[in-house]
Amino acid sequence: MSLFARAAYRAACSTANNHSQRTRLTTALRNYATATRGHTPRTTAKLNTKKPLVDKAPASTTATVDHSGHTEVDDVGAYEPEAVATASTPTQQSAFVGELQPGNEALSTDWSRSYYGLSTQAFPKEIADVLLAPIDGEDIEIKPDGLIYLPEIKYRRILNKAFGPGGWGLAPRTETNVGPRVVSREYALVCLGRLVGIARGEQEYFDPSGIPTATEACKSNALMRCCKDLGVASELWDPRFIRNFKDKHCVEVWGEHVTTKKKKKLWRRKDQPKLDYPYKE
Repeated sequence: MSLFARAAYRAACSTANNHSQRTRLTTALRNYATATRGHTPRTTAKLNTKKPLVDKAPASTTATVDHSGHTEVDDVGAYEPEAVATASTPTQQSAFVGELQPGNEALSTDWSRSYYGLSTQAFPKEIADVLLAPIDGEDIEIKPDGLIYLPEIKYRRILNKAFGPGGWGLAPRTETNVGPRVVSREYALVCLGRLVGIARGEQEYFDPSGIPTATEACKSNALMRCCKDLGVASELWDPRFIRNFKDKHCVEVWGEHVTTKKKKKLWRRKDQPKLDYPYKE
């Protein structure tokens, strides 16, 4: 019983006239003491004006409403800083394979597996005109076995003219495969951030010391094959064009090997000098 209640009780008893009034006062005081025995005085919490370093989410709470309309909130669980920090920190979702998210340079495309941008839309007309332009006959070469080709540097010049230096590139899709006689590797041709072609390049070598050179030639061979999908120098795969070009610009001659003295028919351009080595015309 509080000191205030005891003082009020003594004052009331001194003024009571008979026993019945004292009994009623005693009963009322006991009821008051019983009603207030389980009451917990409300305390005022000190507000923390400092801004927390991490926005903490409160633990699960339960609310109880008493008869006077006052709501008391009881925290069920304690704070867990590590869990709250993890929940409040935004998680950066990883891009799908081949997906480029605007405004996030940290993400990149894995061209060893991606097909991003393949056949999404055609290139502008000014680019297409450069890629599909007819090949100048002066740029075409012929091998001694009769195979006509365009030197790989010509393909690079066409791509540079169409997309600009740095606007295209070759991305390896596999590891370099070094066989007993042949080096091969698969490449993807990427133009303006889009995949436009995939091809496997190959190149023969005759000595292990020639593997680095064969690896570079393998890349150039893959570039030429990828350019077929863009229509670059497509005439070189046209049988009718090949026959007409050889009839007009090339000649087949007999050549003798300077060492073995074996003779065989070989091809050269008409405007080129006669064969000299290793076969002499």
